[in-house]
Formats: sequence, structure tokens, C-alpha cells
Amino acid sequence: MKKLTISLLFFTCVAFRNEDFKSYTEHIPGLQHGLEMQAIPAGEFMMGSPESEKDRKPDEGPQHKVKIDAFWMAKYETSWEMYEAYFNKELEVKDEKNTAEVATRVSTVARPTQPYVEMSFGQGKESGFPVCNVTQFAARSFCKWLYAKTGHFYRLPTEAEWEYAARAGSKTTFYFGDDASKMKEYAWYFENSDGAYKKSGQLKPNAWGLYDMYGNVAEWTSDLYVADFYSKPEAANNPYIKPSNHYPHVIRGGHWDDDADKLRSASRRTSTPELKQRDPQIPKSDWWLTDAPFLGFRVVRPVKQPSKEEIEAYFARPPKDIP
Repeated sequence: MKKLTISLLFFTCVAFRNEDFKSYTEHIPGLQHGLEMQAIPAGEFMMGSPESEKDRKPDEGPQHKVKIDAFWMAKYETSWEMYEAYFNKELEVKDEKNTAEVATRVSTVARPTQPYVEMSFGQGKESGFPVCNVTQFAARSFCKWLYAKTGHFYRLPTEAEWEYAARAGSKTTFYFGDDASKMKEYAWYFENSDGAYKKSGQLKPNAWGLYDMYGNVAEWTSDLYVADFYSKPEAANNPYIKPSNHYPHVIRGGHWDDDADKLRSASRRTSTPELKQRDPQIPKSDWWLTDAPFLGFRVVRPVKQPSKEEIEAYFARPPKDIP
């Protein structure tokens, strides 16, 4: 049995005034567009799918009540523009207001090397296109860079946070209802994507103002995948399974080449070694995937900033070759 770990780093109950908790934009020096963060209220929801749901898979049950603390989530999937500002030092613009402490933090963040091929595979990197083909470790390292640049702790969402935010208060198969024929209004998927991802934010958002939670690129979460986790008592209150193995991790949301059933709010997907199948390196890259032009991520931020020690523990390098 894999060890199930709940981390206080992720979830800290804190009293705050409603007027202080609102959506905001984090401005990153040198970038045309800031990081737009939507306020996601605390609440409870039924995670997973009922046995009656069409196309339901066994790992989506049992459906169970989950409590989630408030947090902020990125309105859009992380863009190539923002990701390249992180990994390509030549594109990074220093903030004239940067202190020595900020400069030191940024200098300690590990960055991927320039890949040997164009990693969007021709889908586009101009402003607004979502980053793809990055490992979960690379996504977490991007979050560390954001923390270094801004002083605010960003991370990947937990699987429960992702589903809670995607549902946005809905109890139906999709956040817009049960009718999959409406999917084209909300998501880029097999029926309308023309075989590639699109610029974020062109279709309708969900009720909480989040775009492309379905389709476009699928999204990394923080969790290790455990098929029967929903039956465990730990699954009820801000659940999170800390990765302890190389594989698998949870991926959510479906992508541009998926059918509508893979875009359901409860649908779960896992990472596998096949995401690096064509990587010729030995060992394979910790940073880049060669077979995932459909996989990206978005970030979240907890309401209360964890301690410096807790943040360092979160960003500590995981076991070797975790994808």
C-alpha cells in the first residue's frame, strides 16, 4: 500500500476578510501579460462521479464529499511566453526594484537546458499558446521561479482542488450540464481543434471565470495517482497524495485530441513512461517530454503563505526521474 500523505504546507485554515480575498494579476517584469489569478472560494463538493454517469471509470468512485479551503487559481493555462521567460535566461528581464534577496533566490532556481527540437512541435509559441511537453518536475520548478521572482508561493493544484475549481459549483457531468453537444462552446477537443492546441481564453469560461479547464492541453496536478484513493478516509478533507514513486501522477482536464468523455469533470488520467518514449537521452530528460504535445499545467496559490522552511520542503528535488 502506498503511503498516503496529507501536507499542512498545502492547506492552512486561516481567517480572512472577504474583501481581502479577490482575484488579482501578478505582474512579472518583462512579460506583456501578467499572471491572472481567480479567487476560488472555500466549500464542499462531491468528488468523483456517480455510478449512473455515462462513460464513468472505476477509479472515479466512490463519489464522496470533500472539503476544500479557499485558494487562487490561474485563469489561463501557463503560456509559452511565461514559461520561456523562466527557462531561457536570455529572455528574462530583471526588475529594477529587485533586491539582492530576490536576485539570490532567482539565481538558485534550476532551469532546463535548451531542447534539441522545437517543443511545441509546430503548434505555436506566440503569446497566448499554452506550454506543453514539460514534466511535472519542470512545472514545479517553474513555480519555484515564480516564488523567487514575486515572493508569493505558487504550486501545482492538488487533484481535488482541480476538480473543485473545474466544477465551479456544478454537480453535472460537465460544468455546463450533461449535454456533451455543447462542448464546442467551452473546449478545444477532437471535434473542433483541427489537431492542435489553440490560444487560451477564446471559448467560454466556467462559472468561476476559469478558461480551458476542459481540453486544449491536459494539466498536471500535484498528486500521485492511487486508483482506489477515493475509498480512503484521508480523501475527505483537502486531500493530497504526495508523490513517492516515479509513476504515476494525476493528469486532469483532457486535451485537444480527446473525445468529450475524457473531458468530464471527474475523468482521471495518469502519467506513464511513454510520455518520454522518443527521448534518445540516457538517462531521459528530467525536464522535457517527447510525446506529450497535449500536456501542460496551470498554477494555484494558497491563501496563507507557508513558512520559508515549508516552501523549501515543497520545492526539494523529488526522487530521480520523476516525470
